[in-house]
Amino acid sequence: MNAPLNLPNVKDQVSAAEWQARVDLAACYRLIAMHGWDDLIFTHISAKVPGTEDFLINPFGLMFHEITASSLVKLDLSGKKLMDSPYEINPAGYTIHSAIHEVRHDVGCVLHTHTAAGIAVSAQKQGLLPISQQSLFVLSSLAYHDYEGVAINHEEKVRLQADLGDKHFFILPNHGLLTAFGSIADAFLGMFTLQRACEAQVMAQSGGAELIHIPQQILDGSAAMIAGVMKTSQGMGGSLAWPALLRKLDQQMPGYDQ
Repeated sequence: MNAPLNLPNVKDQVSAAEWQARVDLAACYRLIAMHGWDDLIFTHISAKVPGTEDFLINPFGLMFHEITASSLVKLDLSGKKLMDSPYEINPAGYTIHSAIHEVRHDVGCVLHTHTAAGIAVSAQKQGLLPISQQSLFVLSSLAYHDYEGVAINHEEKVRLQADLGDKHFFILPNHGLLTAFGSIADAFLGMFTLQRACEAQVMAQSGGAELIHIPQQILDGSAAMIAGVMKTSQGMGGSLAWPALLRKLDQQMPGYDQ
């Protein structure tokens, strides 16, 4: 039987701002597990350490429901660990997350998943279709990056950066989904929206009936409206949903704030 995790609490070793980022990021990992969007130990979420270029990411080998604020690994952009940890990190996670954090200084959190619905839509030549209200939000800021194999080649970083550009939603064909937002709350809410749009698309396609596409004039009008709302609120408005999500997490999966 494996021994339970017994990692020291690092709250007294970091700033208050970093500790809050750690708590929120650990909560995000557990929310991904709660929604069934994890892939054993093989995907990753990162968050910038406030006021620095460093970022936090999951220890490679822990399930998402096990992750705590203290277990997160702190790296600089070169991949150097900045605090002692018995864990290494996922090499593909470093490639993807460091690439985005290097160039997107507006992004505080990058969230990547391998859900079945996300992979299914990513494998479709037309990508995400405008067939749901959720898709409106995604299509207003969506980019794609062609599959290059497991992301362990650092030369891929420049192409990831160029393809993402200034967008917030990223579909990685044959691979999965990614969101990049200013806050952890917005990155989670963005992923909830993208995941729901993918699930709706796969379910609608499975019925075999002809699909109703949202008219282009509505897409055009919605894109401008959504862009304006996101600019005004500096993101998806995730701060509205985040406290409720944490209340649910405290009931069902407590301990992330350790």
